Amino acid sequence: MAKPIKGSLLEQERFELKAKSGGGLLSYEVWGYRNRSKTIVTRYNLAYINHAIYPGDNGRALGFDNAHGHHHRHCMGKSEAVEFVSYEATQERFQREWLAIVERTRGRKP
Repeated sequence: MAKPIKGSLLEQERFELKAKSGGGLLSYEVWGYRNRSKTIVTRYNLAYINHAIYPGDNGRALGFDNAHGHHHRHCMGKSEAVEFVSYEATQERFQREWLAIVERTRGRKP
């Protein structure tokens, strides 16, 4: 039986957000490999961390990842399975949702 391809770290970025942008930290970690001209994402972890908005779960107010063999979303301490279409679609959803959290809370607890 062939081992699954884990890939290598493709992206690891952290952005500290200023208070006027909602505060907190955005974290992107993406693993995968390149197959000809296409990038194949095998593992990802996207997180919006803001202890002022959500002190539980190490401050992870929102996150998407595919750890433990399935794609799922973390939001304010709750976890749910999500349908996976593509990494790009997941990244876009993450972007929309963390911006909505910031807009809704304006740095306060929800």
